[in-house]
Amino acid sequence: MSVGEAMASVQAIQTRIAELTGAAATTSSSAATGSATLFADALAGTTSTSGTFGSLLGDGTVTGQDVATAAQKYVGVPYVLGGTTSSGIDCSGLVQRTFADLGVDVPRLVHEQATVGTEVPSLAEAKPGDLIVMNGGDHIAIYLGNNTVIHAPYEGRNVSVQKLWVGDDQIDTIRRVVPSEAPAPAAASLSSLLSGASSSSPLASLLSGTSSPSSFSSLLSGSSGSSGDSSLSSLTSLLGGASGVNPSTLQQLAAARSALLSGSVS
Repeated sequence: MSVGEAMASVQAIQTRIAELTGAAATTSSSAATGSATLFADALAGTTSTSGTFGSLLGDGTVTGQDVATAAQKYVGVPYVLGGTTSSGIDCSGLVQRTFADLGVDVPRLVHEQATVGTEVPSLAEAKPGDLIVMNGGDHIAIYLGNNTVIHAPYEGRNVSVQKLWVGDDQIDTIRRVVPSEAPAPAAASLSSLLSGASSSSPLASLLSGTSSPSSFSSLLSGSSGSSGDSSLSSLTSLLGGASGVNPSTLQQLAAARSALLSGSVS
């Protein structure tokens, strides 16, 4: 089941709750349905991998090491002011071209590249793929680790790998544009999450459109009846004892359920 299908199922609950509870329970039904929508939104948030990665760029799958590796294929390319190709390239052109090869868009000029991503406080904390801006914002290099960079130096030189020749006091800024490491495994999709849940679990019933208001309340409050319990064991119980659910997914669902519980779910 996709997130979109789950959302459609949750919306269908509104009609079913109204049928089950009647007009006298309109207020309670609306509150439960609203909570169902919020819960589905929270689930959708745990499975999304598109868009920007926080203040970093890309979708989180491109890492700093990918950047460091991709840049090295331009070693030997002659420096050409304004160049952006393997025929000739300048320092900021090398940065833009490398990221473009990986499907990540960054600005063209050094002063623009010096503002993307997040700032790394010091050279000691720099990771491969970070951008080192120096010379008063006139030059930029890609950090490779071990105090080494790759850059397009100046007219008459080629793109080269060399030891970094400046220290923190001569660096204008260090920018991390993509994650330095691969992210933790993505939260399981709703379909894979449900594949390990029993067909009678509250979550499966909710998403299939067969849940009653009482089972929906049970889903939010925990099968043990303790509305404040958002432990991983409680979530596992709600999923029907699913053993294949990623622990990080359970943690995200626990946080989502906890947030709903604190929002006056009865």
